[in-house]
Amino acid sequence: MSHSRLPSTPRRVIACLLPRFRDGFSLIELLIVVAVTAILATIAYPSYTAYKVRANRAAAQSFLVDLANRQHLFFLDARAYAATLAQLGASPVPSDVERFYAVADPDVDNAASPPRFVLNAVARAGTPQSRDGDLSLDSTGRRAGSW
Repeated sequence: MSHSRLPSTPRRVIACLLPRFRDGFSLIELLIVVAVTAILATIAYPSYTAYKVRANRAAAQSFLVDLANRQHLFFLDARAYAATLAQLGASPVPSDVERFYAVADPDVDNAASPPRFVLNAVARAGTPQSRDGDLSLDSTGRRAGSW
């Protein structure tokens, strides 16, 4: 029995058993990958932006609730509501809120019976939050806007 037809090294044995592969990808394969990626992006991007809007709104809502709690604590000490964010120890406004909402000093009426305040977060124009709307919270806990 002659072994002259068998490859002499293991590398040649493997090369004979494996099919020849071409280098690179065809244009059709690349177009399919681009099309699938585009479809996934058109589905995922709106969901991502909606998530970001909800997250930004939640940060602003949390900040307004924190300000309201600080106002009530300030009222217990001073028998009047604070007229500025600095008096509440909340200045400057956190950057994750400031980028998307303008939070001004509270609207305070200490002469009213009972005294009252209103906290406002106005959505900045040109941000994703501008379509979401403004937020408001008053001394009775009444909320207005996109809560």
